[in-house]
Amino acid sequence: MLKLKKVSFGYNEKLVLKKITLQIAKGDHVSLIGESGCGKSTLLQLIYGLHHTDGFVSWNEKELKGPQHNLVPGEPFIKYLAQDFDLMPPLTVAENVGKHLSNAYPRKKKKRVMELLDVVEMTALADIKAGNLSGGQQQRVALARALANTPELLLLDEPFSHIDHFRKNNLRRKLFAYLKENKITCIIATHDSTDALSFADKTIVLKNGKIYANETPQELYNNPPNKYIASLFGDINEVILKSILPKETSRKLILLYPHEIKQVNTSEIKVEVLASYFKGSDFLIKASLKNQVIYFENDEELVVGREVFIAVDKNLITSRVRN
Repeated sequence: MLKLKKVSFGYNEKLVLKKITLQIAKGDHVSLIGESGCGKSTLLQLIYGLHHTDGFVSWNEKELKGPQHNLVPGEPFIKYLAQDFDLMPPLTVAENVGKHLSNAYPRKKKKRVMELLDVVEMTALADIKAGNLSGGQQQRVALARALANTPELLLLDEPFSHIDHFRKNNLRRKLFAYLKENKITCIIATHDSTDALSFADKTIVLKNGKIYANETPQELYNNPPNKYIASLFGDINEVILKSILPKETSRKLILLYPHEIKQVNTSEIKVEVLASYFKGSDFLIKASLKNQVIYFENDEELVVGREVFIAVDKNLITSRVRN
């Protein structure tokens, strides 16, 4: 288990992390999300041992100390993949992945390297020099290298940022399935809501250097406590309740994702279409609701200037409304 207690850190006098306390169980996958500058990368670096803190960091009850105690940062059972890949350009893909594996058993080493290249879908490029790879290919090689000597704790900082979208989804499925199968604890700092929702057991939201929320991704998505958290998962509408419940007199607010607002034949709520954006499977509609801009999804494109009726499920309103 990873434990952090009152962990703080700052560059110069400005604190980036402020008294972070949390526990992560062995084998769990945790996503760190939040706006740029909230401290995601710094938290990974601190856990790895690149920064000093007056707080306490431990793994399975062993204290993890920072650069003031360790000449070489990090621990052998922790791997940290930063946003710069640090590959050796003159070496081949296979050589980079196996760089830190023992040469005592060459067949075993080669088998291990090819197993990992299969996980990141790079077996066909095993003999290509790293310097000839694209940024996304280098990122996949760096992922495989981080797994070469199986870590107990894997720290990933935006690990799919350079990878093509069409390849990213399958790669994520293979990687996180591999990590689960091998009981490797993983913390991933990401801006991608798919990482946070699809592959995490817990999602930690950072804001202004503090833990703003720590819940299952399902709980945070289905019951976002505020607009900031909801917006990290995509477009969000914050609507005055009386705009969708005409009999309501209070100023209560409700958070609604675009897919939760439906166009209907008739209702008490009328909006004017401002724009339609094609998304592939449907359209994102920008509309005006009593002079407030909202977004909803629709199967068909709607003409700008058209007035249409919309509706929201009453059970959703009851569960989502905020004071």
